[in-house]
Order: sequence, then structure tokens, then C-alpha cells
Amino acid sequence: MKTLEIGGAKRLSLEDVRAVALGGVQVSLSSAAKAAILKSRQFLESEVSSGKTLYGVNTGFGLMSNVKISGDQIETLQYNLLRSHAVGVGPAMPDKVSRAMLLLRAQALSLGHSGVRVELVQKILDVLNAGICPLIPQQGSVGASGDLAPLSHLALVLIGEGRARLKGAEMTGADALKKAGIEPIRLAAKEGLALINGTQFMTAIGALALLESEHLCDVADVAGAMTVEALRGTETAFEEEIHSVRPHPGQVLVASRMKSILLSSSDGRPKKSQISESHEGCGKVQDPYSVRCIPQVHGASRDVLKFVRDVLDREINAVTDNPLVFPAAGKILSGGNFHGQIVAIAMDALSIAMAEIGSISEQRIEKLINPAISELPAFLVKEGGLNSGYMIVQVAAASIVSENKTLCHPASVDSIPTSADKEDHVSMGAWAARKAQRVVTNVRRVLVMELLAAAQGLDFLRPLKSSSMVETIHAKIREKSPFMDKDRSLHDDMQWLDGVLESGQWTQWVQV
Repeated sequence: MKTLEIGGAKRLSLEDVRAVALGGVQVSLSSAAKAAILKSRQFLESEVSSGKTLYGVNTGFGLMSNVKISGDQIETLQYNLLRSHAVGVGPAMPDKVSRAMLLLRAQALSLGHSGVRVELVQKILDVLNAGICPLIPQQGSVGASGDLAPLSHLALVLIGEGRARLKGAEMTGADALKKAGIEPIRLAAKEGLALINGTQFMTAIGALALLESEHLCDVADVAGAMTVEALRGTETAFEEEIHSVRPHPGQVLVASRMKSILLSSSDGRPKKSQISESHEGCGKVQDPYSVRCIPQVHGASRDVLKFVRDVLDREINAVTDNPLVFPAAGKILSGGNFHGQIVAIAMDALSIAMAEIGSISEQRIEKLINPAISELPAFLVKEGGLNSGYMIVQVAAASIVSENKTLCHPASVDSIPTSADKEDHVSMGAWAARKAQRVVTNVRRVLVMELLAAAQGLDFLRPLKSSSMVETIHAKIREKSPFMDKDRSLHDDMQWLDGVLESGQWTQWVQV
């Protein structure tokens, strides 16, 4: 089994998060992390022993931060915090999100600025490595002071409460720990607060959504290239000279990828396909925007995803609880690193970027089924009228694209004061992340529809062949989804191909 060590000088990568989230990776705490955590804890305990009043350590929370807690009640304070804040509602998040949250919470605490004990961080990793997935309700976080409700549900399992899944079975947190041979943690000063102050719910969802988005951008380029061929479009719009005078990185990259896909050949040398050669000099000057502007649209989305990646790369390696402990400087400081605004904005940006990938894909489907543009049989089927073919496939894609437009209303511009107006500006980052994932899922389904429609369109151009890469994808699709010569339900075909894209099996089909 693969292993991952966290803490110290090594930064966590988004790919590490995905690997742990999907299972099969054991996570350990580095010796450097243990030393940093211990130093931080020792300094915190010395400050408490000296009689200092420290927020969240020996005081209440939020509006009640001016309430001093006696020494014999500090442990009770931590338990009360977790129990009172575990008020999430709605269905539980998938296990992969729960596992990503466990990893990210351990990572944040491992950096040695939270004042917790080594035992607590190790307990998080023990739970993760045992395959215990705390059940995290979808709703309840406003994204400041962090993802309080979701992280409280996670933390309850560490103390033998709450609910969890183990090997697919749902049970109490106590039973899950018992079956895994793990003792519940007994919380010490500040540890309850350190467990739930942070952005790990929104960041876990965001990290997984970003990685899938990057994958789908690759798929979209291939789907677009298949449609170009099925429509007998021109690759002129992808020439390097055009993009060199407007050199946005994503645009330049996508133009290059389109050329690589459309000119791919079995011998590895760039070569026009039979389809492309068949319509040279046909008199068509320009293709519709959804074809001609693939680099400008797909590329813009890729540039936005680069911004999102940079934000999340920093966030997964950040300390996001409060107060923070700085032993070297001799300070314990209260601030607002738990505020999820930057993640919320990034998630809204991701939603918009990916919605555009779906929007332009749907328009390419429309061109494929429209005989006035495609010069293919109406709705990509023989005996139109008797058969409806891909008519409602495009309708379904349109419905999904419309849904995405609603989901792209930004969450990050909203704020509702909470905690008796003490926490008066919140990020709504959890909702921003959740709806971003919904947009990504929707886009994946639209791309499935385009791939199937483009494959159908190519079949009407036989015996002419497309480029090597397009033919490879066409053949893979036809292994499970045969040419539709008369009406049949495409539901199962779409479900199968959706699973191919979601599972990552697609990367075994094509490398660009």
C-alpha cells in the first residue's frame, strides 16, 4: 500500500489529496511535524499555567468570548463545543470528501501553530488509515468561523460519538472505533476548537472538484475535435499564428492540443485526416463560434482553473484555525484565518469556468443534429420522422446547461450575520464548493452527450476516416455504444460513458 508523510518541509499536493480521498494510501506524521506540534503545545500550556486568558482555551466562544472558564471546566468546554456545533443537516457527503477532510485537518494541525497535542493529530490519521469515514451532513456551514458544523461531525467520531461508515456500513462513531481497535481521544485544552476552526470542508470538496475539472477540460478538447471532424470543419482556426498574437496561456495550449488531436496519425507524424482532406476547397470560409472559438473558450476556462489551483494549493498547506500559536515569537494571536472568502471566490470562479465548457459543448451538439449546418441527416438518424435520433439528447444537454446558469450565481457575494452579530461577515464557501461540484458533474454529462453525438456523426461519413486519436476514441465508444440506426434509449450508453469519465478510465484511452 502507498504511504504519504505529512508535515515538515514537504508540501501536500492536490494530487495527494485525491489519492488519499480515493483510498489505498496510508498517511503518517513526519518527525519534523511531531517536533513542531510538541513545541507549540508546550508553549500553549506554559501560557495557560501562567494565568493568561486565551480565547477558546479558557474562555467561551464568539459573543461569549468574555466569559472566563475555570481550569476544571476546560475539558468539558471542548466537548460541549463539538456537541453543540454538530448541527449539520441533509444527506451525508461521499466518503471521498470525508477522507479528504481528515487528511486536510491533520495537515493543518501538523504545521505546529494550533497548540494541540501530537496524540490528537495521530488519532485523526489512525481513523483515516483504518478506513473510518465520519458522516458529514451536506448543509450547515457559512464558511466562517470556518466549516464549524461539518468539522464538528468529523470531530465527534474521534471522541467516540457521531456516526461513521466503515467498509460501506453505517454505524455509530463508537462502534466504528471499536471495530477498528481504536480508543477514542480524550480532548485537552483548545483541541475541540482546533478541530473545527478551519476551511477543510469547502477545501476538500473544492480540491476534488478542481481535479475533475482539469480532467474534463482535456475531455472537452477531444470531444470538440471529434465534432470538428463530424461537421467537416477546418483546423485553420487552430493555427499557431492566430494564437501567438493573443497569447493567453490557456488559449495557446488548447489550440496546440486541437492541432495535435486533429493531425494525429498512426506513424506519429502530423497528417490531415481523410475527412479533412475530403472537403478541402469546399468553399466554407468559417465554422460556427462553438467550433472556431474552442481555444478561446476552453482556454479561458483553463486559465481560471489555474487561478483556482493556486488558491487551493496554498489553502491545503495553510493553518486555518484560531487562535494561532507562534512559539518562536512567544505569541498566541487571535485572527481570522478560518474565513473562507478566498476559497469561496475560487469556487464561484470554477463554477463559471466549467459552466462555459458545458455551454459551448451543448452548442456543438446542436450543430451536429442540425442538418442546415452539419449537412448530416437530421438529428443524426436515418428515416427522420419515424426516428427522433439525438433530438432529445440535445434537449437534455440544454436543460443541464440552463441548470448550471442558475448554479453559477455567486455564493461568495452573500453574507448573513451570525453568532449575535459577532461573526458579521461570512464567506458562504461551503455552498460555493458544493454547487461547484454540481456544475462539474453536470458538465461531465454534457460532454458525454457530445462524445456520443460526434461518434454518431462520424459514422455517417464512412468510409472516410478521422485522425488516429479521434478514431481511437470512436472505437472505444463503439465497444459499448453501437451506432444507432433506429431509435433506442441512449440512457444506458450515457450512464456507461459517464462512469468512464468519472472513474478516470478515459486517461487509459487517450493521452494528448
